[in-house]
Amino acid sequence: MLEPFDFPAIERFVNRETDLARLEEWWNGDDPNALALFGRRRVGKSWLFRRLAHGKPAIVLVAERRDTRPQLQRLAERLSPALGFRPDIPDLSSLFEVLYRLAADERRLVVIDEFPWLLPSGGAAQREALTSIQAVMEERDASQLRLVLCGSYIGQMESLLSESSPLRGRLTPLRIRPLRFDGARRFMPDALDVREQVERYAVAGGMAMYLDELARGESLAAQVQRAVLSDRGKLFDDPREVLEEELRAPGVYFSLLEELAFRRRSLGELAAALNRDSGTLGPYLNRLSEMEIIRGISQVVGGSERDRRWECQDPFLRFWFRFVFGMQDDLGAGLEPADYWDGAIAPELADHAAPVFEDLCREWVRKTHGRVAPRVGSWWGPARHDLRRTHERETDEIDIVGVARNQVTLIGECKWTAKPLDGGVLRDLDDYKLPALRQSKAKVAKQPRILLFSRSGFERRLVEDAAERGDVELVDATQVCEDLASD
Repeated sequence: MLEPFDFPAIERFVNRETDLARLEEWWNGDDPNALALFGRRRVGKSWLFRRLAHGKPAIVLVAERRDTRPQLQRLAERLSPALGFRPDIPDLSSLFEVLYRLAADERRLVVIDEFPWLLPSGGAAQREALTSIQAVMEERDASQLRLVLCGSYIGQMESLLSESSPLRGRLTPLRIRPLRFDGARRFMPDALDVREQVERYAVAGGMAMYLDELARGESLAAQVQRAVLSDRGKLFDDPREVLEEELRAPGVYFSLLEELAFRRRSLGELAAALNRDSGTLGPYLNRLSEMEIIRGISQVVGGSERDRRWECQDPFLRFWFRFVFGMQDDLGAGLEPADYWDGAIAPELADHAAPVFEDLCREWVRKTHGRVAPRVGSWWGPARHDLRRTHERETDEIDIVGVARNQVTLIGECKWTAKPLDGGVLRDLDDYKLPALRQSKAKVAKQPRILLFSRSGFERRLVEDAAERGDVELVDATQVCEDLASD
């Protein structure tokens, strides 16, 4: 008999209402396919499927990184109480046969966590194993089993869903992504102001485990010192351990992430920093991109593939590689976390949070100005020709560029500074950045709308100028965050 599953941490489970609703719909529905549940490590998959299993006749099987045969013997022992006998499971197809028989007369839920670790590593051997599983799945209509195959290897889980996979058409995919800002705020104390909310999100990011450790309770400084900067902290070495589980020869990957921890970089800049030929970096960048740790950013208008920049898209990994990775020996040798926070991290925290604020502003534009700018990104390129000839100004960049029907209809700048925004930002756009954009290949409206975003408000003169002009919109951080949190 399969007892109702108990999830002891159910009271701490927050967010994921949409994903949980999708899972409940699958559980209650008629879809006989197994559910392929996948997403990055630390994103919250384990809590999600345990929340689904709570109170249901369910069992969770966890695969490990070891040879398949002893794993199958261990899983046989795990299944014995539910079956009333110890099953013979010599191979993967036998495991699936046992699971489908387990639910022959009653709807039951079985989760196999880290399923890819059960598969052979070789291409031919893995395909043979999947083909044998496929044969068992052909009889799935005769069972009431609800089977979840969960994995953190995103590329490998996606390959199970590909057209060439033997399991194609027998799996229903559900990808779990990091929480966005509005979801991450659910972990934070209600008393935090907007600056503190953005800073916590800029450090913890959208991964459930990191939010659980860093977004709750005491001050951000205290949380980081306890969990990240202390050599006994839970997150002191977590990124290294997670990445080393999935990457061979991680040295180059770590060097790339250390470079990307500070800002976006072009391929040429990365190659120069690592003293490597740019042609050799492609496989490393592609692997990190496949793992959804970094992403390539192209200009929303103009530009070419050669202009692509790379950025670390995970705020916590960016924080760890910027402030912790290179200082672990010192922190382990007696450097006080409080001293390191006060002396090195606190003065740089605004700079670290600024790209996150820019992303939130772009998200806000998509939500509030979608009719006039359905595509939103950024732009960078050469400065005005006359300024380049005199070497006064070589390049320019615009934080936010909104496009409709291949025409720039909106531009904007974001400032995460302690001082109110002054008119210099608007003059810079008018005199330098907008002319540089116009001289590029981009098609620009005669008068694109201008949005200025600020953490600390706006000087009175800028407010007056914006009101007089009529084409300038001033948006403070509070409005951005409140609008992103609304339905």
